[in-house]
Amino acid sequence: MNYATAVHETVAALRTIREQWAELLLAIEEPPANVWPPRQLTHTLRATSDEQLVVEDRAPLVLREHPAPANLDALDAGIAIERQVFGLADTLAAAVQHTGHGDLRRWVFQNPSAPNTRGAAGSRAHGLHFACVWVEGRLLDEDTTPEEQLDGTLAAPPFAPLPPYLLHEARRTARIAEGRLLRTLGLDQRTTPVPDRPCPWCGGELTLHTDPDEAPRVTCSTGEDCTAPVPLDERGRRVWGWTDLVALVGALAAAEEVPEQACAVTCS
Repeated sequence: MNYATAVHETVAALRTIREQWAELLLAIEEPPANVWPPRQLTHTLRATSDEQLVVEDRAPLVLREHPAPANLDALDAGIAIERQVFGLADTLAAAVQHTGHGDLRRWVFQNPSAPNTRGAAGSRAHGLHFACVWVEGRLLDEDTTPEEQLDGTLAAPPFAPLPPYLLHEARRTARIAEGRLLRTLGLDQRTTPVPDRPCPWCGGELTLHTDPDEAPRVTCSTGEDCTAPVPLDERGRRVWGWTDLVALVGALAAAEEVPEQACAVTCS
């Protein structure tokens, strides 16, 4: 693999972690999610009165107390991902960082002798987003040229270019962290039957298809004989794409209510 491809893959993995981090924090505070509905629909289906989650205001998981998390798997994944990314930033800073202590671009190492937890954490206190952006800057060789001072002289660059061996270490770490996050959220590449929810139009088996690079979709096993008002895919199955999934959620909910209403009439 050439250098440019490795940089591209690593940056993409870090951006995925940043983009999905809010979902992982929400997952920690909620019981483990069922297969259905897909997690990507969470924001669409969540009540509008819910408080918006601002990731940047959340203390890092490794600095918090967690007396009663609703989802231990999500918490364990989050802590592990933070430690991996923070550790990667430590490794890169030790090798390429030359900026002074007052420079806001500087990655500050942990200081266990500091008087409080956040001070002891160094740059970790700024959270995962900051760490991902900082590592990305090193991958892209930002701030690696001499900088002009107020007196017109040139100062040494704040950072040295990243050597290839550290790029490959960064790629390995970022992709491991990305994979664990996606698996925890059920957003990795997988095909899963939708449990106990037959197709509302034909009774066929519904299957959820997820992929980290694509929106989720659902297919019906009946094929073209299914009367659902959605197109066929390349294998002749009815398929609900991203824009159709909310309608499918509604149809499934309505189908569940009908038997309950019928039972109420019959049993009474």
